[in-house]
Amino acid sequence: MHLINAQVASTPEQRAVGLMWRTEMPTHEGMLFVFERPATQCFWMMNTLLPLTAAFVADDGTIVNLADMQPQTTDSHCSTQPVRYVLEMNQGWFERRRIGPGFRLTGGVFPAR
Repeated sequence: MHLINAQVASTPEQRAVGLMWRTEMPTHEGMLFVFERPATQCFWMMNTLLPLTAAFVADDGTIVNLADMQPQTTDSHCSTQPVRYVLEMNQGWFERRRIGPGFRLTGGVFPAR
């Protein structure tokens, strides 16, 4: 079990700012982006100083795909299917824990198994 302390970005303004300008983030912290409805979600790293991994997550908590994102780039990183949630963590967090597509998150907004 891994405990994640995620800030929630649920408004358009919060989602637009995300993790911009931060110079550090503790290991088990991240940001959960919550959208009104499932859709193809795309992220970039303009003004984001930390290397991050985005987990694109379905309504039931299943990770659809992961994308490693480099700081201060405008490359687009998108979900491979419609999702309502995107969880950003420090780059390598998911890999070190062997968490990938098909893994199901629980707790918070995600249903228990």
